[in-house]
Amino acid sequence: MKVNELFSVKSERLFERLCELDHLEEAFKRVKKNKGSEGIDGISINSFEESLGEQLAQLSTELLNWSYKPMPVRRVEIPKPGSKEPRKLGVPAIRDRVMQTGIKMLLEPELDPTFSGNSYGFRPGRSQRDAIERAAKIVKSGKEYIVDIDLSKFFDRVNHDRLIGNLSKVVRDKRILRLIGLTLRSGVLEEGKFISTPEGTTQGSPLSPLLSNFVLDELDKELERRGLEFCRWADDCNIFVKSARSGERVLKGISRFIKEKLKLEVNWNKTKVAKSRGVKFLGFTVVRGHVAISQGALNSARLKLKELIPRGSHLPIEKTIEKYNEWYLGWWNYFKVSRYPNQFRRIEAHARRRMRSRIIGASKRKRFLVKKLRRQGTSKNAAFKTVYSPRGRWRLSNTRVLNNAFNIMWFRRRGMLIKSEQRLEHWFHVKRWA
Repeated sequence: MKVNELFSVKSERLFERLCELDHLEEAFKRVKKNKGSEGIDGISINSFEESLGEQLAQLSTELLNWSYKPMPVRRVEIPKPGSKEPRKLGVPAIRDRVMQTGIKMLLEPELDPTFSGNSYGFRPGRSQRDAIERAAKIVKSGKEYIVDIDLSKFFDRVNHDRLIGNLSKVVRDKRILRLIGLTLRSGVLEEGKFISTPEGTTQGSPLSPLLSNFVLDELDKELERRGLEFCRWADDCNIFVKSARSGERVLKGISRFIKEKLKLEVNWNKTKVAKSRGVKFLGFTVVRGHVAISQGALNSARLKLKELIPRGSHLPIEKTIEKYNEWYLGWWNYFKVSRYPNQFRRIEAHARRRMRSRIIGASKRKRFLVKKLRRQGTSKNAAFKTVYSPRGRWRLSNTRVLNNAFNIMWFRRRGMLIKSEQRLEHWFHVKRWA
């Protein structure tokens, strides 16, 4: 056997490689890089690292003598955009994350290259930007209708027997398959109560993205066999067709395949056939072949601004700007692929308006606000006329006088990020050379 085949998925010695201390140590480094909180045992990444040699040696020994047993994952809930129900994630213990990452390191290099080129989620060297730009390119080619398929509780409904059975066709080492099975059935601890997991994969575990892509690659291959163009990110799949009639026909056939072959369910409340501008994909929508931020994502951003810049707060303006900058930099970096710069300008303008509303609210007396405006160069007459008008604080925050007194330059001098001008310059550069 060649050296590079020694630990391939078709090798029967994968398990030995998993148990080697240098492999487990590399797995821990990746776990540490990804950060995350502790599992049900309360051991944090830093605590685990303090006795790393001992922890990894014990894990290796337990794996080798088959006394290893994964702990139930700790259930956490995070808000889910556009849904009243929170997204349920599972946090495995650090030692279990190390073991799962070790398995992922062995399987991913060989499984991933076999996956469809139309799959983008949680894959090395692929990003949301790649997916949305590909979607825009397909729409621009003339396929303006999208079959937007939403799988109902996909991560909770993956069939374990079917998954392990299909994995056994490519992974020869049965011991690795057994460990994956133990991980899938490890259960959940929610509010002190143990809940068994006879089906599903844990969102939040290192192995879950690879396993979910493996399961859904079967759907990808079926779509390719039918000659359909599509983009998939995890369980979010968009299929592109030229007409609504074609879309309905495709939806009927694919939904039958999903139910009968994959043993999964389509969420009919969220599944639809519509023109591209009416479909949200990864927070974006495609309008006339160009990428734009979806209205839902913009609404979520405004709600986030309400949280970051509340009307009443004890925090000084500078501290609030600091919190805003931290959020907005990440938001802008994700959505900067949008070809509509005004979307960024509106979000930034809304943030500044909320800041001005804070400034108004911090002035306990109207005469104090007049003084602030006068210091900013506002005429006495304009300051008095604006402040002593019957308008409430929110309406007042968007008046010409307040906009001029606390303008973009005023906020920029206090460190507030202004990214829309940068995006606008980029957009004009693209238009010029297009």
